[in-house]
Amino acid sequence: MARAVISVRRTRRARRQVAEINVVPYIDVMLVLLVIFMITAPLLQTGVEIDLPDAAATPIANVEGESQEPLILSVDAQGQWFLNVGEEPESPLTREEVQRLASAVLRLNPSRRVLVAGDQAIEYGQIMQAMVTLQLSGAPEIGLMSDPAR
Repeated sequence: MARAVISVRRTRRARRQVAEINVVPYIDVMLVLLVIFMITAPLLQTGVEIDLPDAAATPIANVEGESQEPLILSVDAQGQWFLNVGEEPESPLTREEVQRLASAVLRLNPSRRVLVAGDQAIEYGQIMQAMVTLQLSGAPEIGLMSDPAR
C-alpha cells in the first residue's frame, strides 16, 4: 500500500498597507469651522445705521446670473450720503463724489441694480436729490429700500 504524502505548506500572506485616508478628523474640523462661520457671519455686516420706513412692498426678485451686490446710496437721519462702494463706504460723501463714484461703477456694469435707502426721519426732497444724482450718474432704474411691514 502506497502512502500519499501530502505536504502542507504554510503560506504567509504579506500584509498590505491600507491606502485609505481617515476623514473623521477632517469632518470634525469642518463642522467646527461651520459653526464658527455661522456665528460670526451676522456680526460682519457693515454699513450705515439707517431707520428704513416700513412698507408692505413686494421684494424685488433676483435676476438670474446676477451675482453682484446692488449699488446702494444711503441717506441717514442727518442728511449725510453714503455709497456702498469705494475705499471707505462708511464715510459720508458729497453729491459730486457720489455722482463720480456711481458713474464709474455704472460704466463698468450698466446692468447693476441701483437702490436708495433713506432714513424715515429725513425729508422726501433729500431722497429726490439722491435719486436725481444717481440718474445723472447713468442709472437707468432706481429702487427704494424699505423694511418689511411689522
